[in-house]
Amino acid sequence: MEHLCEHPAPGGPGIAPTWTSAIKDGVGTAASSGSNVWFTLESGLISEVYWPTIDQTQLRDMQFLVSDGRRWMMDERDLDTDIEPLRPGALGFRVTQSDPANRFRLVKEIVCDPEQPIVLMETTLDTDEPLELFLLVAPHLALGGWANNGYVVDVAGQPMLVAHKHDVWLAVASSVPMVEASVGFVGETDGWRDLRDNFRLDHRFTCAHNGNIALIAELDISPGVPFTTALAFADWDHGATTAALQATALPFAGRKQAFLDQWEAVNESFVDLTEQSEDGGRLMESSRSLLLSHEDKRYPGALIASLSIPWGEAKGDEEIGGYHLVWSRDMVNTATGLLAIGDVDTPTRALLYLATSQLPDGGFYQNFWINGEPYWRGVQLDEVAFPVILAYRLHEMGALGAFDPLPMVTRAAGYMIRHGPATPQERWEEAAGYSPSTLASNITALICGAHMLRQAGDEATAVFMEEYSDFLEQHIEAWTVTNQGTLHPEIKRHFIRINPDDPANPIPAENPDDDELTIANKGPGEQHTFPANRVVGSGFLELVRYGIRAPGDPLVEDSLAVVDNLLRVDTPAGPVWRRYNHDGYGEGPNGEPYHSHGVGRAWPLLTGERGHYELAAGRDVQPFVAALEGFAIGAGILPEQVWDGPDIEALGLVFGSATGGASPLMWAHAEYLKLLRSRRDGRVFDLIDIVADRYLGNRHRDRIQVWKPNRQVQSVPTGCYLRIQHPWAFTLIWQEGSESAHTIESTPTRLGISYADVPAIDHPGEVGFRFVWADGGESERYRVEVTRT
Repeated sequence: MEHLCEHPAPGGPGIAPTWTSAIKDGVGTAASSGSNVWFTLESGLISEVYWPTIDQTQLRDMQFLVSDGRRWMMDERDLDTDIEPLRPGALGFRVTQSDPANRFRLVKEIVCDPEQPIVLMETTLDTDEPLELFLLVAPHLALGGWANNGYVVDVAGQPMLVAHKHDVWLAVASSVPMVEASVGFVGETDGWRDLRDNFRLDHRFTCAHNGNIALIAELDISPGVPFTTALAFADWDHGATTAALQATALPFAGRKQAFLDQWEAVNESFVDLTEQSEDGGRLMESSRSLLLSHEDKRYPGALIASLSIPWGEAKGDEEIGGYHLVWSRDMVNTATGLLAIGDVDTPTRALLYLATSQLPDGGFYQNFWINGEPYWRGVQLDEVAFPVILAYRLHEMGALGAFDPLPMVTRAAGYMIRHGPATPQERWEEAAGYSPSTLASNITALICGAHMLRQAGDEATAVFMEEYSDFLEQHIEAWTVTNQGTLHPEIKRHFIRINPDDPANPIPAENPDDDELTIANKGPGEQHTFPANRVVGSGFLELVRYGIRAPGDPLVEDSLAVVDNLLRVDTPAGPVWRRYNHDGYGEGPNGEPYHSHGVGRAWPLLTGERGHYELAAGRDVQPFVAALEGFAIGAGILPEQVWDGPDIEALGLVFGSATGGASPLMWAHAEYLKLLRSRRDGRVFDLIDIVADRYLGNRHRDRIQVWKPNRQVQSVPTGCYLRIQHPWAFTLIWQEGSESAHTIESTPTRLGISYADVPAIDHPGEVGFRFVWADGGESERYRVEVTRT
């Protein structure tokens, strides 16, 4: 279709585009994989819309404007909004928006066509006054607001709004006539500005090319009579306009019923955890559907972190990622949350997707688009470990069918052993070093992987992985516990957030009381560096979650007292915790959007983690379940962060309610569902029995120290054997002091790692050793001191 333009809009390319607020009231999509479109709601209006895959944003917002044509004009953000699901567990919504002056009310029902990429909205304007209704559409096609093109076109004798960029086409049609329409450049000739000037639509521009654009149409409505609007997508113009026109010609009620029936069919098979909730199952219903909704429909198994762009209202085209990307950590948490409600199929697809996304060396990108292309390339060892844990759980359930997880497991295990124990980034993606939460995930993954290898008949590699896990477990306190704490007047010994270390430095210091930690996200003039033993977080609770440390352990309890003293925030909903002291990831001190620095706020998912610990310790979890439900906004949306300061009404920041960070956050919803399941079962859902049996069962394990190229340990205590590891096969020549040299041939493993063990020495001294390679070449001579235990 050729689009002629008789009246091009001036003012291009418009002002710099931004996204919208990440504080979402709802997320909508069809349960059917045939409808590959997702929408979000913000202040009750349709905000970012994603198509054809869940990581591709195509719209900034679409909303109604109401005017009397003479004195006033209001957009949807000016209205009092109430939102509710059309049916529990279905991601379609009824939005009721009321004029504070009681002049009108908008009632909208929003769903997706159950078979096509079309967002459908049935709207009724209730009013006793002669009002005018306008539809405003701001496309941000192909992940950006720049370089968009818009048209007012005639389709089958009816005006229609159309936009495109590259091969992405959007069309908006209505079941009532568009009596006037225009397209312009935002901030210059757009319809919102035109109406705001004199409350009438004066412009009649029929096209706007290559800019930040907005389209507007006045709708010929009758008060109290519902009408349908359709937002359709295709990769060619005829496909989009045809779909939009057909959607508005068909009865909305039939499409809505099919949409609701699909969701009901999906949800009826899940475990019902209503009795474990404190809100009658409201957040449970939304959480399980939200987790399902964040799986892509063209790349089955690809689960993203959130359909949101944190602080999007302050970010432009440079922020193409947001949270609508794959993080393997968030993804496995989502998959495990779904396991908690009895869904096995989605987690299995997720594991297979992760197996295809694994890098040849066994690692994973920090995050990536759903087609596997990297966004950030950081290395996080917990993101390597989590897929192994998921593989173990599904393997034990017999859910993997003909898929063999061992290639993925062995590559991941080899990566963790070669590159650890210090991680280039921990779970907050901001610091390198020895992290309690990362160590917990790595220990758990190695034990899980060893179990699968043993079942497959590879006893030697299984033992090697278990012994490396033992090495990590035996050093947890030495690496991550301070003995010189100053944060609590009565507690000197406690876990710290992270013991900083450069993984590229082969000679680590490893003393948590000696190092300085540089905090990310601190602004100019702020202190960036602090003694590592004066920065704490609750990541050590992961050691209890998986069965590595016992609930009630005095060190754990003391560490919680320090954390509570610094990081706990008591809100009207209940307790919530900040990530760590001196955190800079959040709104600024005055509530301004985060932009490279700010003040870290409190995270609801940490309330869920604490609830799991309290359950493990035999205490009541009701306050934590109720708190999570109290943090939910809109139609059951859990935010990434909640505001922990005094209310700032002008910015919509209310103590204990959502900040401009990601909402919803799937990690938080997964944590909530797992807490309900744990409450029902009377045990932590994530607990791995074989891990707990090994580390809480008082079985004998040899003391071990590991030397490898990226961790050239300088000393080993008496009574502890020294394991020498290297990616290449070698002959080890070693000697104690000036005694005769010994020769050991290295033992290979299927992990691409060879090793040789120097026996434990029971008195102080020195061990010297060198490598002899297969080609006859030799390494330099290394020395390791033997010190008194």
